[in-house]
Amino acid sequence: MKVAIMQPYVFPYLGYFQLIQAVDTFVFYDDVNFIKKGFINRNSILVNGKAHQFTIPCSAVSQNKLIKNVPLHFDEKLRAKFIKTLHQAYKEAPFFETIFPLMEPFFNKRTYNSISDMAIDSVLLMSNYLGLDKNWVISSQTHKESQHLKKENRILAIAKKENASTYINPIGGMSLYSKAFFENQGIHLYFLQSEPIAYKQFKNEFVPWLSILDVVMFNSKEDIQTMLTTYKLI
Repeated sequence: MKVAIMQPYVFPYLGYFQLIQAVDTFVFYDDVNFIKKGFINRNSILVNGKAHQFTIPCSAVSQNKLIKNVPLHFDEKLRAKFIKTLHQAYKEAPFFETIFPLMEPFFNKRTYNSISDMAIDSVLLMSNYLGLDKNWVISSQTHKESQHLKKENRILAIAKKENASTYINPIGGMSLYSKAFFENQGIHLYFLQSEPIAYKQFKNEFVPWLSILDVVMFNSKEDIQTMLTTYKLI
């Protein structure tokens, strides 16, 4: 059983979905502290040939709050503004007519209680579109008993409860997690490193590592399936 554990991000970059592709069980790590100026509630899309950062507004933001407890402040006016920006940015993209109709109902949904709810829903929406059928787990619902543990010990506890034989983490975790620590508990640890990927974005010079929204606007499902496996495990 291959397992990954990751904070929920709103429409994250392609590498996030490569991590999903690589595992059987994906755990949304929503009961850890919110990261200000991180990727939980922000990413970038292509506007006029350049990376344009978007932010999903939240209220009472604090790094002392758990992600699942950070409420949205994304009112109807702000949602309409974002949808308009998305429309103007990608209306000439080859897969706009397929993707944009998925976005309007998503951003007009009013039942999200927190940024965590919205972020998880965005990942599930895109995963469903891309055919990524996984065992989805939310840490705050399934792993409450290990919440008192810190860092590597919490990750290990979750992985063991999910019957992981292999735990896969983004490459950025190489300085945080020890292979020996996991191996001693009977779990293989690998780090996923994305390989360079480029695709046509109108007539502009390619701008890499934008939100998955950019990827699906410009590429077919078949081409994205290839991109999802363009990585190596270290």
